[in-house]
Amino acid sequence: MRPESEAELAEVITGARAPFHIRGGGTRAVGVTTAAEVLETGGLSGVSLYEPGALTLVARAGTPLAEIESALAAEGQRLAFEPMDHRGLLGTFGEPTIGGVVAANVSGPRRVQAGAARDFLLGVRFVDGAGQVVKNGGRVMKNVTGYDLVKLMCGSWGTLGVLTEVSLKVLPVPETAACLMIDGLDEVGAQEVMSRALTSPYEVTGAAHAPGGPGEQPLTLLRLEGFAGSVAYRTGRLQEMFTGFSVRVETDPERVAALWRWVRDVEIMQGTGGDVWKFSVRPSEAPGLVARLRVSHPVERVLYDWGGGLIWVESAPGTDLRPKGLQGHATLIRASEQTRLELPVFQPEPTAVAALSAGIRARFDPRGMLNPGIMA
Repeated sequence: MRPESEAELAEVITGARAPFHIRGGGTRAVGVTTAAEVLETGGLSGVSLYEPGALTLVARAGTPLAEIESALAAEGQRLAFEPMDHRGLLGTFGEPTIGGVVAANVSGPRRVQAGAARDFLLGVRFVDGAGQVVKNGGRVMKNVTGYDLVKLMCGSWGTLGVLTEVSLKVLPVPETAACLMIDGLDEVGAQEVMSRALTSPYEVTGAAHAPGGPGEQPLTLLRLEGFAGSVAYRTGRLQEMFTGFSVRVETDPERVAALWRWVRDVEIMQGTGGDVWKFSVRPSEAPGLVARLRVSHPVERVLYDWGGGLIWVESAPGTDLRPKGLQGHATLIRASEQTRLELPVFQPEPTAVAALSAGIRARFDPRGMLNPGIMA
């Protein structure tokens, strides 16, 4: 089913007798739902309001992300949270939509400095599992209108409601960018370098490390963005900070952008045959966690982002990579459908939190109509 309006969507859900698999562009098939009927949001498309001077954009949930990024680029603006494109990693097709980005809280390397998708979400409209239209938030950062359903919907994966419209804060594209590339660091050393850079006063907007970089050698990346003079100054100070390391600086805009797309879209694991996991942990614990995983599991590739707070790990197919007592979260991003049915895709919640989550889902979707089984 493909409703063409919010009213039609509400009518479809109200009259439904079987649950729905909610799908935007079909590019982020991570969890597995038990629903057979597909409900597409692509008919709810179009930018309904864009005020460059107010740094505000309102779009229907099914609007292709490329359309939004094109409209922003024409005004010298962008989505600062840098949403990744999952298609290469997951082998999917279609077009990513802004509703899918919000529903999955998709955030790229700049999250470590600018914040996540949910931090730029100002307001939402959605239809809940009972067919009711719900609106929350507004078009300004300090809007206060009761419960913060805006944050609740971001990252709910369509289990609480079907998004119909989102309001977002956008930011100007910086004048220039530079990338410091440090060769040959081991993972402990790279984590220390990234931590020093991110806690420095030099406003690093990306910090990543690949034990096997684009040239199959360890590579650590630090990104700086802003006005040309400021970027040049901060680049020089960081070079001084890391005197004694093998440091190169890239300033060509296209090459800098390509390096960070490589990180953002986890290109190192595209077209490979292993399962892919995403770990969110305390950055200082990242190298130790990966070392433990290597002892007990066939780990094939690793990529650290967010200064070590996000770790992408590729392992042999069908392997349960989630360790007991994990202090953080592990999400199974890429695997066969059979593996995703056998292993929890999302991090299992403590009993009290699971009960709270179930209660929230029961409140917004009392009939269990929206993506049943995808998160629980």
